[in-house]
Parts: sequence; C-alpha cells; structure tokens
Amino acid sequence: MAARRLTSRKGRHEAGLFLAEGAQAVREALRAKAVIEVFATADALARHEQLLAEVDVGQISAKDAQALSETVTPQGLVAVCRMAQPSAAEVLDGAPRLLVVLVEPNDPGNLGTIIRTADAAGADAVVVDGGVDPYNGKVVRASVGTLFHLPVVSCAVEDLLAGAAQRGIAALATTGRASATLDDLATDGTLARPTAWLFGNEAHGLPASVLAAADREVRVPIYGRAESLNLAVAAGICLYASARAQRAARG
Repeated sequence: MAARRLTSRKGRHEAGLFLAEGAQAVREALRAKAVIEVFATADALARHEQLLAEVDVGQISAKDAQALSETVTPQGLVAVCRMAQPSAAEVLDGAPRLLVVLVEPNDPGNLGTIIRTADAAGADAVVVDGGVDPYNGKVVRASVGTLFHLPVVSCAVEDLLAGAAQRGIAALATTGRASATLDDLATDGTLARPTAWLFGNEAHGLPASVLAAADREVRVPIYGRAESLNLAVAAGICLYASARAQRAARG
C-alpha cells in the first residue's frame, strides 16, 4: 500500500502528503477539502457510517490499519491529506496579530497540543523550526483536527523574525531566566501589540541566538512551589494572555 510510506518523515515530505487518523481528524480534513483518499476497516466503516456516507472509502484490514498508524491504538480510519505549506512571507503578508513559533520541539504530543491551543486562542499561524515533524501521526492526532484550521509553517526562525520586525510584530522569547514576567507585559501594554511568541525545546529552551534576536525575554510567573511548567501549558498561558489583551484593545 503506497500510503504506508507516509508514516515516515521522508515519505511525507517527498509526496507532499500526510496521514490523518481518527474520526475527528478525518472530519476536519474533509471540511478543509484536504483529503485525497480515505481508508477504513469494516468496523470503522460501521462506527462512522454518517461521517463516511458521501466519501469513497477503501476498505482495509486491521493489519493494514496497524501499518498506517503511528500511534499505539490504531483507530481503523485514516485519510491521506495534502500538506498546506505556505511560506513565512505569505503568513506575514496576511497582517497576523498572534503567531506561535516553536524552535526544535521534541515532543509530538506537546506540539499537537500547542497547535490545538493556538487555534483555540485565535492565533494566525504556527511556525516550526526543526524538531518534530508537524505532520507526524502523533502530532496530527494530538492536534485533534485543528491542524487543518490554521497555517503550520516550517521555516528558519531567523527568516520569520526578520520579516516580523519589518511589520512591527513584537518577538517575545520565553525563558525561565527572564527578568520580565507575563504580568509585567500585561501591565505595560506589550501584549496588546501584534506578537510572535517564541518557545524552545522542552529540555533546553531557546538557543542564545534566538533570545538575542527577540525584542524581549519573558517568563511565566510561578506563584507556588513548582519548579517549572510543561511547554504546552506555558504556551497556552502566554497565548491566552495575548489574545485577551488584544481583544480588550480592540474594544
């Protein structure tokens, strides 16, 4: 089955296609008109009869479903989807107000959750520089279909920051060593500006070069005794702080 090669990063990017597994992901892929073909087991066809009523489906065995899955528990329902790969310039030309930039993320669950959170917070795009492939099956599944709602761009963070600066977008780099906190930025009006939030690798944070290129370094204040926050949780706090400030500024 040709679709099996899409379980590898190389296969996905050579074909410009990826797999979306599970009913929610397939539903959103169909709504986005990103689907090339759909495969399902007999059991999945019976369970999702309404969803697949007007879709041509290739029936596969449970063994084939396992071969197409990058997760522990295959759903038996998989869509082959086109990659939407806009450039950073195209995203910036759309006058974005809220961007999410991830440098070398290494946890697919976190990346998928951050894409989902970015969509919920009204972000205009997610930019990924290195690390986990955003079209990895675990990322797609963790995004719960929201991967189809907003642009996900793969590019060098330096290219994004250069274009953002020209358009007056503030680059805010998250680091636990920052002197300024999220509370400070909410008070001084920074969060109401068009913003690109920069998040680093779960273990090592942002590279020094990216921190130096940012407009400001920021940390999420910790009021209790926890040493740190999960990356996806920290990203959600920052994105909603910006979304709330920007909505308030628009009245």
